[in-house]
Amino acid sequence: MSQTVIDINCDLGEGTGNELAIMPFISSVNIACGFHAGNALTMMEVVRLAKKHHVAIGAHPSYEDREHFGRRIMHISPSEIYAGVLYQMGALAAICQTEKINLHHIKPHGALYNQAARDMEIAKAIAAAVKDFNPSLIVYGLSGSMLISAAKSAGLRTASEVFADRTYTPEGELTPRSMHNALITDPHEVTRQVLSIVKLNAVTTTDNSLFSVNAETICIHGDGLHAPEFAREVSHALANENIKIQSPS
Repeated sequence: MSQTVIDINCDLGEGTGNELAIMPFISSVNIACGFHAGNALTMMEVVRLAKKHHVAIGAHPSYEDREHFGRRIMHISPSEIYAGVLYQMGALAAICQTEKINLHHIKPHGALYNQAARDMEIAKAIAAAVKDFNPSLIVYGLSGSMLISAAKSAGLRTASEVFADRTYTPEGELTPRSMHNALITDPHEVTRQVLSIVKLNAVTTTDNSLFSVNAETICIHGDGLHAPEFAREVSHALANENIKIQSPS
């Protein structure tokens, strides 16, 4: 019987300074490209750290919205989204090239991610930018989302994402951050959710029902207060279950 494998990804380079504590426990990193957080120097530092720990490197493009950390809904044209995603991927890819390591994937950030999950025009704009830039890149997107559908329709490889530290509504959607119960803050609850995702292909929703999910990668938010502890505990819990942490190839 083949060993169960799951990717654990984390959003880093966002100014929290916890990269060193998290990187040993993950298999993919999504690096902020300057629009919502980070800059050229932080991108270079995180790329070098990821290379040292053999972690797959991804671009984490956002709306140009540092004031709201890229989490404000914006209404801009598909051509602007295309150009912005292309610009951010290019910046990170240039650093990867000088460090002699390949860019592996792309995962949109914040409001761009959430809107791409529901809006096909936004999803298509992101998929087009990836395809035109480098069709070998893997698109990370919310499991069951329009971004995954658009990327597949464009002939791109995808990784369906589920979250370790976010709660889910009975409809299988992420609980809005405006709700008091949107975030999971207990490391035991995080590990319980991750094991449920990997072993049962399901998450327990806010009404205590089970919702089936397709999970190829699981995200731990790097800007969370307990992110290093979450990453360490999840890594240990998966190892105890003989589940291998490995990026999509």
